[in-house]
Amino acid sequence: MYKDKYIAAVIPCYNEEKQIGKVIATMPDFVDKLVIIDDQSTDTTVAVVEHCRKTNGKIVLLKHETNQGVGGAIASGYKWCRGSNVDVAVVMAGDAQMDPRDLPAILDPVVEGSADYSKGNRLFTGEAYKKIPKVRFYGNAILSMLTKIASGYWHVADSQSGYTAINKKALQTINWDEMYKNYGQPNDLLVKLNVYNFRVRDVAINPIYNNGEKSSLKIYKVVLSLSWLLVKLFVYRLKEKYIIRNFHPLVFFYFTGAMSFFISFLLLLRLFYYFFFLNFRVPDFNFLTWMLSLLMSIQFTLFAMWFDKESNKDLR
Repeated sequence: MYKDKYIAAVIPCYNEEKQIGKVIATMPDFVDKLVIIDDQSTDTTVAVVEHCRKTNGKIVLLKHETNQGVGGAIASGYKWCRGSNVDVAVVMAGDAQMDPRDLPAILDPVVEGSADYSKGNRLFTGEAYKKIPKVRFYGNAILSMLTKIASGYWHVADSQSGYTAINKKALQTINWDEMYKNYGQPNDLLVKLNVYNFRVRDVAINPIYNNGEKSSLKIYKVVLSLSWLLVKLFVYRLKEKYIIRNFHPLVFFYFTGAMSFFISFLLLLRLFYYFFFLNFRVPDFNFLTWMLSLLMSIQFTLFAMWFDKESNKDLR
């Protein structure tokens, strides 16, 4: 136990035969259960875990019959924790990229009651730019900015960090069967936590790379797919939080900003038509209305973001 709280580590695994033994061996003693979820690995991951289980009674092995993605594996672990009366569930990847020495710092805000959910932030340290591969660093920066807008947690960065801790109340509130099953799981969860007004805290952690793990991620594909996911999550949050649960006028500002942008886009197409097909001449009225629509779009959108930030300032 950690400060009188029952702690479980949720460890999603897919083909981690080389790293999972290290994760198990370096797990701090205060962790009460190691909930390892095998996501239909094709290597000897299960055999390695079962061998470790012979000498480590804390290990619980869950096996997926079909591959569900990292989000699906985490959801399975969370559901086990929810049904086992766990006080705090922490996610630690099976590839040994999460430093167990950072675990107390991740746990403290949740255990002490100042946050419902805490997550690691690898960008706090000045070493992040040197340690994190550059493509991942910039991809993470883009997704972090988009996640701020989509989730409403403007104080949170490093949105793709999976090193997290969540308390019992949040475990029992979120519908884990509806959780996004792939690499957008941290983004999806932040949005759902915001809908229920859970407090989220960023914690500085040490980034670990090049420790023998292998990644098949194509960063540009992840950025494109998650950007579209974040657009959908943004609309979902506005509907759930600011229309259905508690109406807020910022919805009008976002809607007006979006409509103004759409009108400015149509006017821009008309400008191009006049410029290229009518002797390179642009009607003054068309140009002025385009500029006005664009400025209105920017202004209303920025006001909506400011209202959103103020509405969520107590969830830090």
